Amino acid sequence: MAHLSYLADWSRPDPPRLQPVDDRVMGGRSASRFRIAPEGIGVFEGVVSLENNGGFASVRSGIDNVDLGSAAGVLIRVRGDGSHYRLSLRNDRRLSGINYFHDFEPPVEEWGEIGLPFPGFRPSVRGRVPPNAPPLDRTRLRQIGLMIADRQAGPFRLEVAWIRGWSGAPSG
Repeated sequence: MAHLSYLADWSRPDPPRLQPVDDRVMGGRSASRFRIAPEGIGVFEGVVSLENNGGFASVRSGIDNVDLGSAAGVLIRVRGDGSHYRLSLRNDRRLSGINYFHDFEPPVEEWGEIGLPFPGFRPSVRGRVPPNAPPLDRTRLRQIGLMIADRQAGPFRLEVAWIRGWSGAPSG
């Protein structure tokens, strides 16, 4: 498997700073944050609350116009807590618009690499599938994000070492 461009690597200089966009924007009570731990890994953590019709927490950041046109998908090195998560990609930096996401289940309490093939990324606008959505343009990725949803109430913690493109078959 060949590794391609990084979308994010929190051990390198100037890593992306992911900002929270939680269900509070719709009246919910979930809260999250993303921080960079001293050992150079990203930590997405917080609490998902189902109060006030809540139920999701997310973080996102703009990235430079990354071209993964020759990639088969995205490879993410993570360590989880038993919850499932979503990686999202966008072709623009707006808060609205089409979000392409792929669900994944990180290994619990140990590091692992998970391959997310591009055909598995699904379009969404505010939780709904938009009709006639164009496919993700992998030649101009402008935003990345992480999300926990699907009524997984309670505290959560996801550690992320890096996110990058891959070609060939994933190892994990």
